[in-house]
Amino acid sequence: MTKTRTANLAGALAVATVLGLGGGAMAAETIKIGIPVGLSGANSVVAPSVVQAAELAAAEINKAGGVLGRQIELVVADDGSGAQGAQKAFDSLVFQKKVDVLISMETSAARNAGLPIVNRGRVPFIYTSFYEGRSCSPWLYVNAWVPEQQVAPIVDHFMSAEGAKTFFLVGSDYAFGRGMLEFTADYIAQKGGKVLGDEYLPMDGTDWTAIISKLKSSGADALITSTAGGAPNVTLTKQLRAAGVDIPYGNLAVDEGTARNMGADAAGIYISASYITDIPSQENQAFLRNMKAHFGDDLKTPNDLSVPQYEGVYLYKLAVEKAGTTDSQAVIDALDDVAFMGPRGKIQMNKQRHAPLTMYLAQVQADGGIRLISSFKDVDPGEQCPNL
Repeated sequence: MTKTRTANLAGALAVATVLGLGGGAMAAETIKIGIPVGLSGANSVVAPSVVQAAELAAAEINKAGGVLGRQIELVVADDGSGAQGAQKAFDSLVFQKKVDVLISMETSAARNAGLPIVNRGRVPFIYTSFYEGRSCSPWLYVNAWVPEQQVAPIVDHFMSAEGAKTFFLVGSDYAFGRGMLEFTADYIAQKGGKVLGDEYLPMDGTDWTAIISKLKSSGADALITSTAGGAPNVTLTKQLRAAGVDIPYGNLAVDEGTARNMGADAAGIYISASYITDIPSQENQAFLRNMKAHFGDDLKTPNDLSVPQYEGVYLYKLAVEKAGTTDSQAVIDALDDVAFMGPRGKIQMNKQRHAPLTMYLAQVQADGGIRLISSFKDVDPGEQCPNL
């Protein structure tokens, strides 16, 4: 079996055929999984770990005989982490590469731009990124968290353990940043707290100076941020630390891998996640061993954005096997019936095309590791797509 690494071609479509049996005869028989992902732009920090997770899933499935006797082929396209790049990537994957399914972690801007193409092409789409919720389509399923699952652990902890009554909110100015903080502000009000300010910077913005000044002058007890996954998390946190901000800091968008890349600047950040590497289950420990064996020193830290990608590939496999075909409508009909026991536990997208998830409240340590504070089993995603 041959493993071909994904080419990282910033700003252009990158295509990778991986983990098959080799030879020209294979190409006509493969099941093509399209992965539009931000190899460039805001998500470029985390995208390599997402691609690795998909590669491992494909390798394991292919080694075990494939899906309905066919090998999996991954076709990766750079969406630039934004709307314009996503339109090109989705169009290429759906109408030129003719993939059987899309399974991807993306920014909300990229997802929203790609969904009309998915609807037109009638291709199943498993979205593996945490997001602001309520993105609904006859062709879309989601196996990552939404605000109803993720916000409460941080806000409740700040109020009960840190005595916080006032909050300042900072986000990237797009659907995810605003959607997450709108939900957070409502939840804070419900719990009797007060938001003293909310500020936003464009997704590709890097200078947070003016916003940090407003934060410091507000006198808020705690800070909660919701920035685009990857680069904005890094720039904001570095500037917060340089400015001496030391109030309790909860980040709704930082994953464990990005936190490790941030080094000492990330120390003290509170995160709420559906995956941390310290989950003690047999499934997670086997996953971590297999990732290390497969990628060696090139391994990127598995995280809350990459692990749902691994599980998404397996959920698609199970749906195809249940349906007995890769026919799009048959697979869609089967997706909420199948469940996969993976690194995060049992994952089943049976709650209005979303998944109940066990959530973990944790704090980043000085060495980049994660200290688990508490866990919340099978948190319901709430009302997401009631009309589907």
